[in-house]
Amino acid sequence: MEEILNKFYAYIAEYGLSFLAAVIIFVVGRWLARVLSRIVENFMLKAKVEKTLASFTRHITYTGLLVFVVIAAIGKLGVQTTSFIAVIGAAGLAVGLALQGSLSNFAAGVLLIIFKPFKVGDFIQAGGTMGTVEEIQIFTTILNAPDNRKEIVPNAQITGGNITNFSAIEKRRIDLVFGISYSDNIKTAKEVLEKVVSSDLRVLKDPKPVIAVSELGDSSVSLVCRPWVKPQDYWNVYFDTLEKGKSELEKNGITIPFPQQDVHLFQEKK
Repeated sequence: MEEILNKFYAYIAEYGLSFLAAVIIFVVGRWLARVLSRIVENFMLKAKVEKTLASFTRHITYTGLLVFVVIAAIGKLGVQTTSFIAVIGAAGLAVGLALQGSLSNFAAGVLLIIFKPFKVGDFIQAGGTMGTVEEIQIFTTILNAPDNRKEIVPNAQITGGNITNFSAIEKRRIDLVFGISYSDNIKTAKEVLEKVVSSDLRVLKDPKPVIAVSELGDSSVSLVCRPWVKPQDYWNVYFDTLEKGKSELEKNGITIPFPQQDVHLFQEKK
């Protein structure tokens, strides 16, 4: 019995301190991991990073630090952690390969939130579609299309191509083309279009609208009409100017010809 007690005491003396140290490492390490992850989140929030990204980063930081704490505690108990780390690394590699698409979308989401090529409420064209940005998520961006369709676009698809932000600037130019007959007076047609544009209060005075001859086509003379408007007025002014421009041109005797060709036949003399 005395021999058993001596072995027990020797075991306690040999491993008791290691076990106590492992417990202390785990408790203190977990506390530090929580504190450091909170510091990272607060720093990101002060830098005006998206709250969703800051919270996600906090959880990732805490989980990563906790893994190192657990490995350190196990190592203090005398367990060989080399193979354990190798298993974790292999599992992480396998998971990374399986979630390659999701990880690329996540990385793209981080870039969108950090560099902010657009924000919620902007009208953009990206990822093969266009619409108003409703929400920028970690993996996807949600757009509201002009015909009220909900478009969910992967972030990697957005950052992998061109991004056109129609709301990033305060002015947009409308490009319209009106065709008139070769027999019509160009000066009169330009005056009519200038009157149409100037009578619309939504059209900006600066920059000044441009109305000019752009092309001498096969069957008509093309006049460009390019007024400047605020982004939110773009489509309303576009449609109104197109309709009113046609009506006013016709009222003033200007002809908008159909595409046509003159065919001349010659008879050979025998």
